[in-house]
Formats: sequence, structure tokens, C-alpha cells
Amino acid sequence: MSGRILIIDTVATNRIVLKVKMLSAQFSVDACSSRIEAEAIIATNRPDLILINLSDPVEDRHSFCQALRQDPQTASIAIIAVGVADTSRARFAALDAGADDVLPRPMNDTLLLARIRSLLRVRSATEELMLRDSTSRALGFEDARASFENAANVALLAPIETDHPAFRAVLQTGLGVPVRILDSNAVLRSNHVQPTPDLFVIDGTHVDTHQAKLFGLVSDLRSRSDTRLSTLLIIVPDGAPDIAAMFLDLGADDVVAASTSDGEITLRAKALVRRKLLHDRLRDTVRNGLHAAVTDPLTGLYNRRYVDPHLARMAEQANSAGREFAVMMMDIDHFKAINDTYGHSAGDRVLVQLAERLRENLRAIDLVARVGGEEFLVAMPRTTTAQAHATANRLRRLVNCRPFDLGDDMPRLRVTVSVGVAVSHQDGVTSRLPDQICNRADAALYAAKSAGRDQVAMSRSAAA
Repeated sequence: MSGRILIIDTVATNRIVLKVKMLSAQFSVDACSSRIEAEAIIATNRPDLILINLSDPVEDRHSFCQALRQDPQTASIAIIAVGVADTSRARFAALDAGADDVLPRPMNDTLLLARIRSLLRVRSATEELMLRDSTSRALGFEDARASFENAANVALLAPIETDHPAFRAVLQTGLGVPVRILDSNAVLRSNHVQPTPDLFVIDGTHVDTHQAKLFGLVSDLRSRSDTRLSTLLIIVPDGAPDIAAMFLDLGADDVVAASTSDGEITLRAKALVRRKLLHDRLRDTVRNGLHAAVTDPLTGLYNRRYVDPHLARMAEQANSAGREFAVMMMDIDHFKAINDTYGHSAGDRVLVQLAERLRENLRAIDLVARVGGEEFLVAMPRTTTAQAHATANRLRRLVNCRPFDLGDDMPRLRVTVSVGVAVSHQDGVTSRLPDQICNRADAALYAAKSAGRDQVAMSRSAAA
């Protein structure tokens, strides 16, 4: 498990216990006791998630959470409030201050880790979309910032034998939109849910009698093309942390106990709707505003015009978070011979199929671009030297393990690639500027070609 966690708690024992748990789960961990210390850590070593005790008698930790949420540089950091009194008022205050979840002590370790995994998944998706949005604005494409209020489509899913008129009324009043009640069994049988809800609120309080169906429902909604981007809020029985953790790991965005107050459920639902509509807007910006201008018409990958500002922002984020990022330059070996022997249409087929293999075998946050005739670029944030080297070799093998279809009854052709890799910080050498790291990756690519092709070469500063 990867990710950087910051623990903020005045009580040393609490910090030590939490730090041991996070380290055992393979997180990188920082811990401190005060807001001043936390701000210094965030400035130099920005965390992915903060575990903060809001019950400190000296400092106003609620205002600190609000400040983090209002600062664009820290707004995407996930926050879990711990040590909060388990009362409706205290929980609501923590969520209203900007916490993503509230876990009073004693915390269930299974639920805590599931919640952390869920929030880190969301943070990764949000950062990806925000990064692409900032790139599009740097290229001169700006969209209208629509209001997120009163624009959502919400559905309450429950077994047909149950009835929720009072709860439905609470949701409609709190969200300001109509709420449909759908039979969860019918949704499982249907291929499509139209119109597609932005938020599903799912009654999981009968999980004891409908466990397989409810778990299957969440997994099914996450796998369907029409509902995979919808947000899911699950209501679970009181005192069932293992069931709540299972729902989170299956893809639920949030879980609440059945006894949770109407006000807290509404606040959580509003946050999910707001995030869903923000993600939709950011996706539309990339899809509609940038596609024609910054994509290669043959492969559908991003082109050089997109790469330069995107790498600049990736470098800024890496520098701010104290993380590494990697750049690969990849070149098809003997590509001119392919064009000369089989024709340019066959060469185009090779380019298209190579682009598909790269796109299908990298993370959503990674950048894949065609930057020359037969040259491709891959940029990977939060990637160490060892990870970059392993990924480059994996991609190289994906290219040469299966022949390429040239079409028109021509024989399938084995194609190889050479890859040069550079990482932003290697052996004390820092390359934060995009042109510097690209030049190093280019030099490594030349070394791979000179050494015989069909291999990976790391930039010299990474050589051990």
C-alpha cells in the first residue's frame, strides 16, 4: 500500500499507536503535536491523508481543517478526524469543518484502513482530473464554472419490501432535488439505470438477510459503464465495522451507520454530489475543450502541445510534495524499414496498436503521448527509479511479446522498442524542469539504441 500519512495529535501515546499501525500497513508516516509543526511538514512533505485529533483543548483544529480545504494547494488532501466525541453534534462539526470522515476512538483497524484506501483512491482520481484541468487552462481553454447546487440526480436504492418516505423527504429537503426510490433487486437485473444518478444512496441495513445481493449490487454498479462514475453512499447496520469496510473496499464512496443523524447523512450526501459534479466538469473540459487541439489524430494520444505544460505542472506538484516523477522516451526499432517494406499504412497500424498497448497498461494518472514519428513519451508521477525501471521493462515486453497486425493479408510482424528512462531526483541529481528530465530520457534512449535496441536504459545519474 502506498501513500503518505500525517498524524496530528497532542497525546504522544495516540501518535505512537497510530504511527505503528500506519507503518505496518506500508504507509510513509509523519507525526506531530501542533498546527505549527503540521504546517511545516505539509509545506515540505505534503501528505496524501491527514489523521487529526480535533478534540485538542488548546488549539482550534476545526479552523485548521477549514484552512486546508480553502487553500488550493492543500484542498485535495484527505482528512479523517479521530478522537472526536461520538455525538451527532461533534461529528457534524468535524464534517462541516472539512473532514472526509469521523472515526471516534476506539477505532476499528479494519474500517480505518478501508477508509484510508477509499479516500486515497478518490484523491488520486481528483488530482488526475485537476492536473489535466490546469494543463487545459494553461493551453488557453477555459470553461464556465457551473454551480454545483440543485443540479444532481439522486436515487435511493432499497429492497422493494421496505419503505422510506420519511428518509426520502429528508434527502429531498437537504439536497434540494427530487429523489427516486428504486428497487435494488430490479437494478441488479437491469442493464441500465436511466437517467444515471450522480448519487446512489443504498439501504444496506438489511445486509444480514441480503448480504450477497448488496455486496454484488455495489460491485455491479462500479463495473457498469453507465454507473461506474456515480457516487455511492451506503447505510449499514450499527456496530458493523467489518461490513462497512467491505463496502468501502468494493467501491463505496462513503458509509454511515443506521443511527446516524439526518443532518450528517445530508452533509455527506452533499459532499459526494459536489465531488461528482466537479469530476464531471473536469472530464468535460478535457474531453471537449482539448481533444482536437492536443491529440494526435492517428493514435488518439496526447501530442507535444499537451505534453509541455502538463509536464511543467507535474514537476510543480512533485516539487511541492517532495516526490519523484519519471519520464520515458520510447522509440520503435527500425521503423523506417517497416514503412519501406510494408508501406506507410502498415506503419500507421503499428503506431495505433502500440498506442493501445501503452494506454491499456498504465495508470490513469500517467501521461502517454506521441511526440514524434515513431517516438512516444510516458510520464509517471509518484514513481521511484526502481518502479520506473520495472515499468519500462514491462512495457517493452508487452510490445515484443505479441506480433502486430499489418492488415491486407500481410504477415504479422514482431516489433521491438527501445526505452530511455529518467527520474526527477536520482543519486542527488535533481531535474525538476521538464526539458531537463526529457533531455536525460532522450540521452538514455540513445544509449539503449546504441547498445543493440529492444532494451531499457536508465539515465546516467540513475546508474548504480
